[in-house]
Amino acid sequence: MNSVEIAIKMETDAINFYTEASEKVKNKVGKKMFLSIAGDEKRHLDMLSDIVKGLDLHIKEASPMKNIKTVFEELRDEMMERVAATQDELNAFKIASDMEKEGIAFYKKAASEAASAKEKALFERLVKEEEQHYAAFSNTYFFLKDSGSWFMWEEHSIVDGGTPWA
Repeated sequence: MNSVEIAIKMETDAINFYTEASEKVKNKVGKKMFLSIAGDEKRHLDMLSDIVKGLDLHIKEASPMKNIKTVFEELRDEMMERVAATQDELNAFKIASDMEKEGIAFYKKAASEAASAKEKALFERLVKEEEQHYAAFSNTYFFLKDSGSWFMWEEHSIVDGGTPWA
């Protein structure tokens, strides 16, 4: 298997895992996050498929963090409630973080060994997006595991009183 074929398999596995996880997670934020990132992975799969077909590749610009931010903003009130995640939900976010971390390492290696400039550009783009996915999953895992500490570190509530203008 070459790098593109392996990447297609990885993206297909990620789509399946994230879709299944979205169906099992009870937390609405987690559910939307898994679905949003599954959508990103489908876009990645389409771009990789274009390379295999020999089509002219157009790297589609995307902002996974913007999509995740939208999810959080839409469900902010629900997030503010004390979150009690099940161990299964925590495991799903941990597995997702690990998958994205492996994807980052794979795409970095694939970019360095790419057969063409187009492949290299695609793999470099995928590294950036997978890094954003990793950050989102890791941060969500931290939030669900210990929301009190998450608010302290992410919102700086102890340092500045929790207000952006303080």
